[in-house]
Amino acid sequence: MELDGIQKRIEAMKSHLTEDSPLMGNPGEAKIDRQVEKAVEASHKAVVATEKEIGEDADKPKGPVGLDIGTSFIVAAQNKLNYIHSVKQANAFFTVPKSKFAKSILNKNEVLYYEQGEQYYIVGFSAENFANMFNTNTRRPIKDGLLSPTERDAITVIQSLVGTLIQRPKFFGETLCFAIPGEPLCSTGSVVYHEAMIKRFLSLMGYTPISINEGMAVVISELADDDFTGIGISMGGGMCNICLSYLSFPVITYSLQMAGDYIDSKVGLSLGEPATKIKTIKEEGLDLSKEPKDRMMTALHIFYDELIANLIASLERALTTSDQIPKIAKPIPIVLSGGSARPNGCVDKFAEALKQVSLPIEISAVRLAEDPFNTTAKGALIMAMTEAA
Repeated sequence: MELDGIQKRIEAMKSHLTEDSPLMGNPGEAKIDRQVEKAVEASHKAVVATEKEIGEDADKPKGPVGLDIGTSFIVAAQNKLNYIHSVKQANAFFTVPKSKFAKSILNKNEVLYYEQGEQYYIVGFSAENFANMFNTNTRRPIKDGLLSPTERDAITVIQSLVGTLIQRPKFFGETLCFAIPGEPLCSTGSVVYHEAMIKRFLSLMGYTPISINEGMAVVISELADDDFTGIGISMGGGMCNICLSYLSFPVITYSLQMAGDYIDSKVGLSLGEPATKIKTIKEEGLDLSKEPKDRMMTALHIFYDELIANLIASLERALTTSDQIPKIAKPIPIVLSGGSARPNGCVDKFAEALKQVSLPIEISAVRLAEDPFNTTAKGALIMAMTEAA
């Protein structure tokens, strides 16, 4: 994290502090520049979210961009006059052999694809539709939150998908902030490699890319009214990202490589169904506040309970074994975000399970982010706005 970025956020945060705060000096020292003011204002804006329409041109950004390259979706966010606009694309692909007949069918049905070697790479929501038609799984360029080591074309696919959302910026060197995972507790991949590869192609697109921890992006998006103090948790497709922040400083960050995809695969293995099919049913009909009425819903409840239990156990372990935790005078909130936090009843299950552990920090409330799917991209955008030249 660059020093000037930290300093800007300290100054932005001072504007939220009262005169009796131990960090509050002379009120005259709380001056902040207009960029940071706009970023704080943006944290209170509503998100207008859309899905990428086939045939729709990608945006040509004028101004900072926030980017969330998640395991399941890629989301780009830009600041508008009265709102934040986000657009998402499925982070998936499907390959078919090249032929004139196949190309004709793909073009006729406006399927999103590109050619490479002897194959057509069907990407985005088009890939999910194909997988469902063939009752099979899509392929993913991201596995467990990081570039997949088993997909040699992973970065090429991601570059193609990002290109469906944003083009080169209108002005060369535009600031783009993208989210990266925390180090996994049981590491099975390199965050350094993941970050460097994404920075590389974003630079080639003409952006000035900077990274932000995904859990910290949740804090920046959701906790402006709490002086950016609290725990941000992003429950995505490939992993859960956790960040304890104190006055905008990320104190503890890490990730757990268990999330929505884990649930889908475990339920699929238990019931003999493709994970892509489980994912669709989960997103359309799962309600964790109600007793399950069939085998599939029962299995989804079982593996959601396991995910929440493991997530809370990791949080307890991380907080109780750390010597970096500051003395915080009052209880702090936990904010859950990401697609895996969206099912009705998830927050209540998490809050109830949290009562069974003892944390060294008192929790004031557990709440769902205002717009769980777009929280990370929004936080990344706000960060980009503070860093823009």
